[in-house]
Amino acid sequence: MKRKVKFVDPAKLYSMIKDDIDAAYFEVMSKGDLIDRGQLRQFETNLAAFVGTKYAVGLNSGYDALHISLRAAGIGPGDEVIVPAHTFVATCSAVVNVGATPVLVDVGKDFNIDCDKVEEAIRNRQSAVGGRRSPIKAIIPVHLSGYMADMVRVMEIAEKYNLIVVEDACQSLGSSMVKQRSAVSSQQSAISQNPISDGRKLMAGAWGLTGCWSFYPFKILGGYGDGGAITTDDPDVALFARRMRYNGEDRETGEYHGHGFTCLLDNLQAAFLDVKLRYLPQWIKKRKSIAERYRSALSDISDLLLPHYVDSRRDHVYQNYTIRSKQGNAFSDYLKEHGVEVLTQFRKPYYRHEALKLEDRGFPETEALSREVCSLPMNEEIDDDEVEYVISVVRKFYGG
Repeated sequence: MKRKVKFVDPAKLYSMIKDDIDAAYFEVMSKGDLIDRGQLRQFETNLAAFVGTKYAVGLNSGYDALHISLRAAGIGPGDEVIVPAHTFVATCSAVVNVGATPVLVDVGKDFNIDCDKVEEAIRNRQSAVGGRRSPIKAIIPVHLSGYMADMVRVMEIAEKYNLIVVEDACQSLGSSMVKQRSAVSSQQSAISQNPISDGRKLMAGAWGLTGCWSFYPFKILGGYGDGGAITTDDPDVALFARRMRYNGEDRETGEYHGHGFTCLLDNLQAAFLDVKLRYLPQWIKKRKSIAERYRSALSDISDLLLPHYVDSRRDHVYQNYTIRSKQGNAFSDYLKEHGVEVLTQFRKPYYRHEALKLEDRGFPETEALSREVCSLPMNEEIDDDEVEYVISVVRKFYGG
């Protein structure tokens, strides 16, 4: 019988922490705590502490976190926002849905936004408007697969061009980067009383005006349904998000502060996520251990590019173990045929979907990696034999 190694196995993970999850369920249900109750507030407090920000606001999805963040920053019609050409479409859609225009920028070998291309895009937009200040008002760096974008460089660019930074950290909870310079961007100075000194490690989601999170079930911290959050040091942003997630209403006073949305994180999901958050540090250790086993077993295959990058400032938590195979679909199809579930995001870049009406200015790195990308099984519930089976199937494809 052919072996089956799942990309993720939520049922198996549930069995591993069943007592804690069941206790959270019975606490919520026995109290009737369904909407905006103590479990949500407790999770928000613990999430903020984990990320290293003053506030966290639970929302219904990662998309909602991006959307609300842009509205809180005042981004709207006439504004332009830089987004990576390689990301999930929600990053771009949030920009479009606040009335702004996305400016796509290619990525680098690590799948994250290419900061040289960011500056090039800004200068090109300045030239297009006759040397006046560019209409680019914000940038959304995306931290893909558990590895952060170069936020030191992003924040330098943001300071230089007076850009708002909204971090799409949906795939990288727990990752971090060392801030090498003592200078603090004007944006950070405005929202923080404690300047960041040399050598301090900052978590993903703690650099920009906001960090945006997704708790979709496949994420490193996944719920049993959808969910999301914003982290921020700005009290006004946190207050705006809390009001807008509940139809614009201040739940303390009953006063409406605008036409809002219905995008509150369900209280039951918050309770489940709070349980899982306690396990996250040990789960990250396991992911790093699995990644090292993949590297040890596969690094001699020249047609594979493994996600081990030479930058001691950044810590990879391996939300996904995303590799590049020169054989593209032939490689990923072989793994699937031999019982290994893999993820191939995104074979067709989102800007090539005609209905989205986006400008394709040519993104060679995105095009290349889209043909080659493949994520191997990486999760807390996978066992040693399954990891060895994945390795054996990969090596068999390459004749080993």
